Amino acid sequence: MPQPDKCWGVSCWAGTGIQLQCWGGQWAEPGPEPGPALPTGRVKERAVSSRMDTNRGLPAIQSHRDLHIWITENLKMVPVPERAYGNFFEEHCYIVLHVPQSLKATSGAPKDLHYWVGKEAGVEAQGTAGSFVQHLQEALGGATVQHREAQGHESACFRSYFRPGIIYRKGGLASALKHVETNVYNIQRLLHIRAGKHVSASEVELSWHSFNKSDIFLLDLGKMMIQWNGPKTSTAEKARGLALTRSLQDRERGGRAQIGVVDDEAEATDLMQIMEAVLGCRVGNLHTAMPSKSTDQLQKANVRLYHVYEKGKDVVIQELSTCPLAQDLLQKEDCYILDQGGFKIYVWQGRMTSLQEKKAAFSRALGFIQAKGYPSYTNVEVVDEGAESAAFKQLFRSWSGEQRKNKHLRGMGKLLQVKLDVGKLHSHPELAAQLRMVDDGSGKVEGLQATAHEIKALKGNAEELDLQYHGALVQEHVTMGSEPPHFLAIFQGQLVIFQGSAGHNGKGQPESATRLFHVRGTDSYNTWTLEVPARASALNSNDIFLLATAGLCYLWFGKGCSGDQREMARTVVTVISRKDKEMVLEGQEPPHFWEALGGQAPYPSSKRLPEDVSDFQPRLFECSIQMGPLVLTEVVFFSQEDLDKYDIMLLDTWEEIFLWLGAAASEWKQEAVAWGREYLKTHPAGRSLATPIMLVKQGHEPPTFTGWFHNWDPYKWTNNQSYEEVVEGGLGAVSAISERTAQVSSFRLSRSPRNGRAGPLALWALKGSKDSSENELERGPKAGSGPRSVASRSLPREQLRHQAVEDLPEGVDPAHKESYLSDSDFQDIFGKSKEEFYSMAKWRQQQQKKQLGFF
Repeated sequence: MPQPDKCWGVSCWAGTGIQLQCWGGQWAEPGPEPGPALPTGRVKERAVSSRMDTNRGLPAIQSHRDLHIWITENLKMVPVPERAYGNFFEEHCYIVLHVPQSLKATSGAPKDLHYWVGKEAGVEAQGTAGSFVQHLQEALGGATVQHREAQGHESACFRSYFRPGIIYRKGGLASALKHVETNVYNIQRLLHIRAGKHVSASEVELSWHSFNKSDIFLLDLGKMMIQWNGPKTSTAEKARGLALTRSLQDRERGGRAQIGVVDDEAEATDLMQIMEAVLGCRVGNLHTAMPSKSTDQLQKANVRLYHVYEKGKDVVIQELSTCPLAQDLLQKEDCYILDQGGFKIYVWQGRMTSLQEKKAAFSRALGFIQAKGYPSYTNVEVVDEGAESAAFKQLFRSWSGEQRKNKHLRGMGKLLQVKLDVGKLHSHPELAAQLRMVDDGSGKVEGLQATAHEIKALKGNAEELDLQYHGALVQEHVTMGSEPPHFLAIFQGQLVIFQGSAGHNGKGQPESATRLFHVRGTDSYNTWTLEVPARASALNSNDIFLLATAGLCYLWFGKGCSGDQREMARTVVTVISRKDKEMVLEGQEPPHFWEALGGQAPYPSSKRLPEDVSDFQPRLFECSIQMGPLVLTEVVFFSQEDLDKYDIMLLDTWEEIFLWLGAAASEWKQEAVAWGREYLKTHPAGRSLATPIMLVKQGHEPPTFTGWFHNWDPYKWTNNQSYEEVVEGGLGAVSAISERTAQVSSFRLSRSPRNGRAGPLALWALKGSKDSSENELERGPKAGSGPRSVASRSLPREQLRHQAVEDLPEGVDPAHKESYLSDSDFQDIFGKSKEEFYSMAKWRQQQQKKQLGFF
């Protein structure tokens, strides 16, 4: 079996009505062991909330943090503690600020400012949050992208901050309560989990009526958490739901709650007894959930650009263009609305627009949404010139950033002029990704002498090779004229593409004795030769052409060609013809040269402009077709953590499309390439269908793929457990389940005839549920017992007091930090001995621990 750092490849190249060439990548000489990857791309990072600057009433942003969240409370904006990130109360509004801190982020990298509105939030709360956004935007200055988010319809950017998911909580947050209570077990709640690529959970009624066949439900009983998986949920959804359940177990119960999973009710009888004790007996069949309204690619491709301006006292919105859009339509003095098929509304503001216009951006967008009849929850994104998001830029045919363009033109040429070091490409995958070179192209090449039958069977041959190498091949689908650098490097600059088939001109007629070949390129990594019609109009002053006649070959040098082009051309033409060649300079052609081309004719002679360098960032999407058409879910600020074995992910680097197949999704290999083509076909920027598509399998990723990710770990999945293995291996709940089942069986459950729920006797039997944990809060353990026995050693107070769970020394129980104090430190801090403290009521212990920094 190949190692994670080795990669093999096969490329399917499509010519004009014909398929040729099969390449071997590193089959002959695999690259060396990879070194440490340099950070590339943008990665999710955790952060704590900011403190408030009392002088200005605005947050003092801590520059080393990337995420800051505030909540409306009593018409004020209050920072949210980090442990509560991802929890959102429906009656409030939130402000979320993301400041990218990855090493690739430059000083001008845009910040994202989100205004989140709960579905039960009042007008006053929305006004407070809106005003705060305005002041915060002014304080942050330029390079800020503003987003309006509605509960349940958040943007991919917003959802990407919160792994493993968002939790919507009913009601509001009383000022005396915490955002998230930790190590408290007097809980009974039911969470409805929607486990798409971006997971969300909502608190719902504690009843069987809340359940359906298509989703996941979590019955949270404090010390016991039961995840019930609907019969129509996929393995990927179950795994994501379990990730959220385990996150709640760690964050809110200190890892001490027991987890049980119901995949099949008939096999999980113990867990079902507990659920029925709480929810009552289920009456009737469960219903199938209504499918969520997903936006397919065709709807997203329906892009329209509008010019927004004032005419007197009126605001005029005038349609300018439909896709594909050109960047030069946007003028720095004006404001524009871009409608992405009702899926999302963008407002673009030129750098010369007035402050009054900028303040009116959201109101104009909401007015546009209302006028169009779009749902009120339609996402809105306001972008300033120079701070456009990656998603906004890709709605245009091309997008040039002057700073990036100049840098690219200065640096990339130098990189391509030096001989590539294979070891450097593997130890620096970000270089391989930018150059689109997995190695120097050396290795075994097969297919050069393929017969017509073999050419037809190329696709089948590729599949056979993939099986031969145990599924480790990287397959790249290449179309004539769009060959990537690595494909050209395999042929060392000697790739020649002939018109028609061998011995014929493609129309069943013998090939002509006069043939013209266009040679383009400056080195072995970018040179290719294409046969063109043998006429003078096909010439170009910037390039070199080989004219082959029955008796002589002419090597024609245009006036604009460079010395490097001439040197490469002399090497390439020997592959086409062994005849003697006469060097011809443009303007000094002999008469026979023009006669062979059918006479002189005009041809392009002006200097070729530099190729446009588009300023596009890579984007990652999950592919799904469960509801019919292809649906893509974007993951913003992506990292390797976002690749799951059940996923099919599409990475768009603009010049190439990568389709990553998780280990459990290999059966979708054939469909994946078709999805890549559909993505290009429906892209609003009018993408070329010849864009190379590369098929990558989990565990066999080439550096051209891994280089787009931050700190790629090639051994990450070596011992990764599947969902089934995690569940079958036990979640530490077997003994707890048996104990609780026995307790349920020991009592005759008194049920209400109205709803069939368990009565007080049954709930009392479920230790760890609401009633029993309330009793535990009232009664403390006997003196000298309980927590005191946990601490087998004493630790300095500085390592325990006011310390977060993750900052505690190894082995310390976060629920009983005080027990690790020495007797003298305990007496000094608490003013009493440990025996006196533990003889107190449990609630008094908790209260004092909170006051003294040990909770």
